[in-house]
Amino acid sequence: AEIISVITGEASADPIHEQVLLDLRLPRLILAFFAGAGLSLAGAVLQTVTRNPLADPYLFGISSGASFGAVLVIAAGGASSMLSDAGLYDLGITAGAFIGSAVSVILVISLSGMGAQIERMLLAGVAVSFMFSAATSLVLYMADAQAVASLIFWTMGSFSKAHWGALWMPSLVILICIAIFFANHRRLRVMLAGDESATALGVDVKRLRISMLLLSSLLTATLVANCGGIGFVGLMVPHIVRRLLERRSKHVLTACVLLGGCFMVWVDVLARTLIDNNELPVGVITAAIGSAFFLLVLRRRGW
Repeated sequence: AEIISVITGEASADPIHEQVLLDLRLPRLILAFFAGAGLSLAGAVLQTVTRNPLADPYLFGISSGASFGAVLVIAAGGASSMLSDAGLYDLGITAGAFIGSAVSVILVISLSGMGAQIERMLLAGVAVSFMFSAATSLVLYMADAQAVASLIFWTMGSFSKAHWGALWMPSLVILICIAIFFANHRRLRVMLAGDESATALGVDVKRLRISMLLLSSLLTATLVANCGGIGFVGLMVPHIVRRLLERRSKHVLTACVLLGGCFMVWVDVLARTLIDNNELPVGVITAAIGSAFFLLVLRRRGW
């Protein structure tokens, strides 16, 4: 409300307070909303193309792979300096995160098979996630002390580094991915009926599935590169949306964007206010809420 009042000129805030709101709070709010919207949408698409209700960028290993790729680029001092001198540092981190996330998707599919049972794909995703987490821990252990503080940011998740100069790239990638997902929403809904039915209706199932998996990887990698590892949002929000709406409703993707964005903004506020004079990592809060939600889903399914 304060931000809106300052933007519209209704509030006569002092210059320092106005600068804090516009230069610190507003870019952070935008990044938090985009992160929640993007992760929720990626989770909904992953659950659709794999027909796995537990698919999620975190459980699928995508977030861990992206974190490893980003941390590896940051830890590579010489390469990072070269990228920074060329003005491509953020792009280099995003590229590293995307490669890591794409490798994780390939590994999960190779281990479980595209049409595998839910349990098998879930176990493959957890195994790949642990593997990349171990690799990330190894990089952290071998990195010099000066770099460790920056590297820990990517493993816990935070919006504290949000600023206008670094907001354009994640915003652009997220908006493009959202536009492509929405352009394919009819074919995605058809895939819920099964591969044979989708093929009979003229959908190139294999091509659509691969393209959606790669787009989900790119979306997750971009968010990890800018926000760090934030888990379980892509699992929780699509489940809640499908409980509120029909499973094949054309509004599922729209609801995921809105609910996911608002949820992440609320989590960010909670992270900043839960402990006085201290800020919790966003990933810690989403993991605490998400793990309880995950156990609830497993119990409801009788596993």
